[in-house]
Amino acid sequence: MTLDFDKGIARIPRWIVALGLAGTGVGAWKGGLSYAGAFFVGAGAAYFNFKLLERVVNRLGQLVTARPEKLPRAPGLRIFTQLALFVIGAFAILRLSGFNVAWAFSGFLVCPAAVILEIVYELLTYDS
Repeated sequence: MTLDFDKGIARIPRWIVALGLAGTGVGAWKGGLSYAGAFFVGAGAAYFNFKLLERVVNRLGQLVTARPEKLPRAPGLRIFTQLALFVIGAFAILRLSGFNVAWAFSGFLVCPAAVILEIVYELLTYDS
């Protein structure tokens, strides 16, 4: 059996949603609506961040393989601007909403946690 990276990449958003819902429940149990809302917002940002990064990597791969001699002048500038505005907006919303920033950051960490879970899943189900 060979590794299918496309299936693994497709499973990561499901891991993010599952971890986000579980963490939101824990947040509600530990600190009420403020903690749960903050974790939910952080997990939503993690999902959006993963999709944005996936789009960036796919687009850069297409640009390099399609016409390597004619690369755009600043291929990542537009995407970096989108990401920077997203981070600034999310920070402002968190500060003004009264959500717990630590729980929001914890929610944002569901993306790396989902990747780690996917690695463990692949290791446990790999059949050589």
